[in-house]
Amino acid sequence: MTTQMTATAGARRGASFLQVAIALQTLTIFLQAVSAGLLLTASYGETLHSVGARVMYAASMLYVLAAVLAWKPGGGSPRPVWQATGFLVLASVQVVLGIAHVPSVHLPLGVLMFGLSVLALARR
Repeated sequence: MTTQMTATAGARRGASFLQVAIALQTLTIFLQAVSAGLLLTASYGETLHSVGARVMYAASMLYVLAAVLAWKPGGGSPRPVWQATGFLVLASVQVVLGIAHVPSVHLPLGVLMFGLSVLALARR
C-alpha cells in the first residue's frame, strides 16, 4: 500500500514537472518571436535572439527529460516522450535553419512550434 502511494505521488510530481517543462518551452518559443522582432529593429536583437535560441533548445531538452521522468515511474504511455522528442527534432531543425539564414522556413516553423507547444500545454 505504501509503495503504491509513493508511486502515485512520484507520478504526480513527474506530471507537474512535465507541465512546468512544457510551459517553459512555450514561453521560450514566444520570447524567440519577440526577439525576432527586435532582430529587425534593435542593434541588440541578434544577440538576444542567439541567446534565446540556446535557452529554447535547453528548454526542449528539459521537456524530453521531464517526459521520460513522468513516464518511467508510472509506467504510462510513452506518447509524451515521443512528443517531446519530436519537439527536440523541430528545435534542432529550427537552429540549423536559423544559422543557415533560411527565414522562409525558419519563421513558419517557429510559428508551428509555438502552436504545437501551446497545444501540448493545453492538453496537460
